[in-house]
Amino acid sequence: MAPRSAATLPGEDFSFVSRTVKFLLFFFNMLFWVIAMVMISIGVYAQLMKHAEAAIACLAVDPALLLIVVGVLMFLITFCGCIGSLRENICLLQTFSICLTIVFLLQLTAGVLGFVFSDKARGKVSEVINNAIVHYRDDLDLQNLIDFGQKEFDCCGGISYKDWSQNMYFNCTVENPSREQCSVPYSCCLRYDRQSVINTMCGQGMQALDYLEAGLYIHTSGCIDRLVNWLHTNLFLLGGIALGLAIPQLVGILLSQILANQIRDQVKLQSYNQQHRADPWN
Repeated sequence: MAPRSAATLPGEDFSFVSRTVKFLLFFFNMLFWVIAMVMISIGVYAQLMKHAEAAIACLAVDPALLLIVVGVLMFLITFCGCIGSLRENICLLQTFSICLTIVFLLQLTAGVLGFVFSDKARGKVSEVINNAIVHYRDDLDLQNLIDFGQKEFDCCGGISYKDWSQNMYFNCTVENPSREQCSVPYSCCLRYDRQSVINTMCGQGMQALDYLEAGLYIHTSGCIDRLVNWLHTNLFLLGGIALGLAIPQLVGILLSQILANQIRDQVKLQSYNQQHRADPWN
């Protein structure tokens, strides 16, 4: 019986690895890899533009720092996906899939816990907002973020406008030498359609007034209640956003697992062919 030629071995020109799956996963990760780099660049630039003492003062509520952290995590995860798919590396693909699964489960858990323990979640949000109020003047990015939120939700402070007394510049105590004593930021003020010039001093002395008097000039409702009401009236929008975040993650997990299984099958095929080349009489 003549030995079987190597050219006739099964699977010699066949590959289990789909080029469509491989490059789809690669470009999928490349897109988010670029987005991560942009996020890191913006975060680093914003951080460098601040004064050193301001950057250290409020790390827990620093938007620039948050952007850097999220960007770095996304960069590392998508880097594993990019290189793993391009080099057909099972270890990197599995790392990518596991990390993405963990992120997805953490998001799902946070959403469920936030819904079930809404009172505790509200308390945590209140704590974050109060901490942000304390550091309002320490960080320009944080200041702009708070002003944006108060303008968009027509609110002032966490529970009420008097929460601004927690800030050392807006504190209502007699010992406070600041010119902004007992005031609130201009973003709390009522806005009129015909108002062409913003009066940044419109919140002067508003904390000394009662709710009815202050309500003639500023928004007296706290941002926490406004935020909760907005969440209740925009559940479908929030569901759409959650679905929009979940779909790319699930697609990435699915594609990485498909590609990893295809690579394993290809390795088995190559091992089979190599074994029969070494033993042509088999």
